[in-house]
Amino acid sequence: MTIPQSLQRAAANAIEANALLKDPADRRSEVRPQLRRYDVTSLLPNGNIVDTRHVAPSLPLFEEAFTAFCRGSLVETSSGPIAIEDLLPGDALITAEGEALPLLWKGCTSLVPARATQNGRSHRLTSFTADSLGEAKPMSSVVAGPSARVLQRAPLPGIQLEHEAALVPVQQYQDGMSIVETAPPTAVNLYHLCLSRHAVINVGGLPFETYHPGPDALKLVSHAIRTLYLNLFSHVDSVAGFGPLTYPRIELQDPDLL
Repeated sequence: MTIPQSLQRAAANAIEANALLKDPADRRSEVRPQLRRYDVTSLLPNGNIVDTRHVAPSLPLFEEAFTAFCRGSLVETSSGPIAIEDLLPGDALITAEGEALPLLWKGCTSLVPARATQNGRSHRLTSFTADSLGEAKPMSSVVAGPSARVLQRAPLPGIQLEHEAALVPVQQYQDGMSIVETAPPTAVNLYHLCLSRHAVINVGGLPFETYHPGPDALKLVSHAIRTLYLNLFSHVDSVAGFGPLTYPRIELQDPDLL
């Protein structure tokens, strides 16, 4: 996939194209999304590794692709645990089923968790202390980003499962004691990972999902936003390219979970 010659201009044009569909009076009063820098490292089909820098709106569609794991998170690979910032596309990550799958894509962005967006959206982190979900779960403290989800196989207080196993947003685990919300006042580097398919991997002793936008992620966005989003991923050309979800997800806005 080609990258626009001017990423900042492309992002601004995407916002403008989206705004043209709205009533002029609404456009005068609304606040336009801020732009954010997103860094991507990808494995190309020929085996080369390429680094690209993107500028795109700070919308949930984009931010959720980059904000699951904090710098220093240890990811289980065929060579043992590796800090997420040191992972390279092509490294073999071990899934919950024991399968070794190559890392195809790593995304990174920097944000200040204590600072809300123009729309009041929070980027607060969730800190799991050692053994907070059982022995060696996690092995030591793990701090996860706002888009991280953990595979849960049994009901917990405040977490209802309609399926035998489901992917639960980390915010749902917060108990104010061993699993707490944290919001550093300084910039934090956050990451997410893509394999050849959606999977669950071991990060710091907890089973986290790899990135998948969800089957309906692009249904209501403009063509410009869709194009800008898909330019982030060299290994897919549509949402269908991410494949099916390995496990069902529980969403935070589910009324039974709030």
